[in-house]
Amino acid sequence: MTHTGGFQDDDFWTEFYDFLFPAQRFTQAEELLDSSPLLSFPDGARVLDLCCGAGVFTVPLARRGFEVTGVDRSPAMLDRARKLSADAGAAARYVRSDVLEYSEPGAFDVVLNMFTSFGYFADPADNARVLSTMHGCLAPGGTLLLDLAGKELLARKVVPPKVVRRGADLLVQTDTVLDDWARLRSDWVLVRGDRVTRASLVWFVYSAVELREMAERAGFRNIEIFGGFDGRRYDQDAERLILRATRGE
Repeated sequence: MTHTGGFQDDDFWTEFYDFLFPAQRFTQAEELLDSSPLLSFPDGARVLDLCCGAGVFTVPLARRGFEVTGVDRSPAMLDRARKLSADAGAAARYVRSDVLEYSEPGAFDVVLNMFTSFGYFADPADNARVLSTMHGCLAPGGTLLLDLAGKELLARKVVPPKVVRRGADLLVQTDTVLDDWARLRSDWVLVRGDRVTRASLVWFVYSAVELREMAERAGFRNIEIFGGFDGRRYDQDAERLILRATRGE
């Protein structure tokens, strides 16, 4: 049996890669970029994909002609993203950095943070600092798009353990609510033949109201909340919690 140290441990990303980045996730990104009004950006826009992982959005954005920078702390994920870019003939820039240390003031027209890649720092002040980083990286009038599994959505889905199979591999995921719904812990057990790998993730979860207030404190304006990439309302039928906001002129 092996253990990984969660999202800050490169072993976590490599060990659970097939479950974190299945083929349908890449296909979904392509479809969303073709159809979502929230992901329609001006031609040639400078896009920062913060916490880009394996380049799920970075690569297709670059292939569509945007000037894209992917930032992630995982060398293994950046290596995969670079290979995908090369295979697709898509010119993207990749930077290895922790989001708390990364800064390119005013360098981007769009900042993306996708697939619930927000809220993982143990100190809530650090999560707020990440929003400030996003604000600082945007040019005046630039757009932030932040995609989460919102607290309201998670409350419908925290159920007994979830079992996912990929070929012969089996993943069991158990979620536990912490601190009166301030945080969530997700315990993963991956079975590959005779080998068992365990990992735990703990992150802060946010309601739409909480996320809006954080964005306002970070300096964002024109804040909008959506319940899906099709631009639907954030209500009982929402699929995601998506915040769109701008940096003031």
